[in-house]
Amino acid sequence: MRVLVSAYACEPGKGSEPGVGWSWAREIARFHEVWVITRANNREPIEKTLTKEPLPNVHWVYFDLPRWTRFWKNGTRGLHFYYLLWQFGAYLVARTLHRKISLDLVHHVTFGTYWMPSFLSLLPVPFVWGPLGGGESGPRSFRSSLSLRGKFYELLRDLVRTLSHLNPIVRLSAQRALIALSKTEATKNELRFLGAPRVLAYSEVGLGADEIHRLNNMPFRQGGPFRLISLGRLLHWKGFHLGLSAFAEFHRQFPGSDYWIIGDGPERKRLENLAAKLGVAESVRFWGSLARAQVLEKLLECDVLVHPSLHDSGGWVCVEAMAAGRPVICLDLGGPAAQVTEQTGIKVLALSPEQAVRDLAAAMSQLAFDPLHRQRLGEAGRRHACECFGWEKKIDFISEMYSGIASESHGQVC
Repeated sequence: MRVLVSAYACEPGKGSEPGVGWSWAREIARFHEVWVITRANNREPIEKTLTKEPLPNVHWVYFDLPRWTRFWKNGTRGLHFYYLLWQFGAYLVARTLHRKISLDLVHHVTFGTYWMPSFLSLLPVPFVWGPLGGGESGPRSFRSSLSLRGKFYELLRDLVRTLSHLNPIVRLSAQRALIALSKTEATKNELRFLGAPRVLAYSEVGLGADEIHRLNNMPFRQGGPFRLISLGRLLHWKGFHLGLSAFAEFHRQFPGSDYWIIGDGPERKRLENLAAKLGVAESVRFWGSLARAQVLEKLLECDVLVHPSLHDSGGWVCVEAMAAGRPVICLDLGGPAAQVTEQTGIKVLALSPEQAVRDLAAAMSQLAFDPLHRQRLGEAGRRHACECFGWEKKIDFISEMYSGIASESHGQVC
């Protein structure tokens, strides 16, 4: 099939949205001829990687808006408006491409947010949308624990999602999608509300065979202080303030323990102040942003991943930690709750900040005092990551989905 993949974010060697765009384009191209439309600023890292790992079935279409429009995307200011304009420009480029080569299918991969529409759904070609997130919400009872910036962000996010239900392009994207892929049940419900005819729950996270092999071969940690780790951008909704508060409570029982936090963001100063206020600053290490190879090295030196996110739709960190044999402690919310099982970690109910902190601390204590249980969870996590998130299995699902769409389209033509 001739497949157009829309991947605004697409960059090799990265996690989050850029990693999703790259991985899905690469894997789809194993069985189909693929055209990838992406931003021009992704060209350098893509072409650098292609010199070592060529993808002969992929044709790259680099597109960007005029230079004078790019001030919109400085930081996060105006990014959504810029993205909307880029989507419309990408549609015009794709329409010309379709006239030349007659595409069989269009698959929008990134950004994977249901309330950010895809103009590519307007093409007269079968359209797949997702995997998508964005329907997840942290419990309102947790907003009292957020910074002023965080509270304002959550109110604005609620407003944007409400208005998106009135956006005709969002509704059209949902209604024209033959299949919409959803990362979580919450987003699945939103897509159905918008009129998507067929919604399947499916994670965007996939690990290649080489990556699984490398992570699976990370040894279990022996000796040294019990060490927890959190990875991600230091944003209010990542819940690291809950992790710190829980660690302070746990640390009173286990004073030889450490907590490493890797990542950077607007909440860093607040988190550093919180660690000092809680009296655990000497046992908490903020590493800042690190390259992926360094992150994996730090993960090797830790025993347990703590991921108390309030509304993650998916993400790689929990899956990578499980593949590396590290149990995961998370809130029973969003994507992490779907990724982590009772056999691979501990999911904590999120009823109130106080209750969540107590239960997170209890989970830390349980794993600190029982290394055999910790290892059993780690071994199960390795199996789970391979069986459910390995690309060898995921590409079978995608190929079957595409074949079904091709059959339906052929039947309609006949």
